[in-house]
Amino acid sequence: MAQLTEMLALRIYLSERERHEHQPLYEHLVLRAREAGLAGAIVLRGHMGFGHNRQLMTTKILQLSEDLPVLIEMVDEAAKVEAFVDTIEGELRGGLITVEKVMARRF
Repeated sequence: MAQLTEMLALRIYLSERERHEHQPLYEHLVLRAREAGLAGAIVLRGHMGFGHNRQLMTTKILQLSEDLPVLIEMVDEAAKVEAFVDTIEGELRGGLITVEKVMARRF
C-alpha cells in the first residue's frame, strides 16, 4: 500500500473570461502545468461567485453566463508546485492563488 506523503495543493481562482493571448487562461495554465511535469490538474467551473471587484458571476443572469468563476486545482511535491507558481505569476493579471499543505497517497 502507498504511503501518505506531504504535498502541496495549488488552487488558482480565475474568471472564465480571462485570456492569455487568444486562449482561455485556464486552458493555458493547465497546458503549462503539464509541460512542467506536474502530476495532474483539473478545471472546475463554478455556478456562482464573486471576486475582489465584488461583481456577481452566475448562471442565473444570461449576460454573465460566459464569465463564470473557474478553479484550477493541482497537487504535487512542494518543489514542483513552488517552481510552477514562480513561472506563472507574471501571466496572471487578476485572480487568486492559494497553496496549502496536504497529505496525499499516490496509487
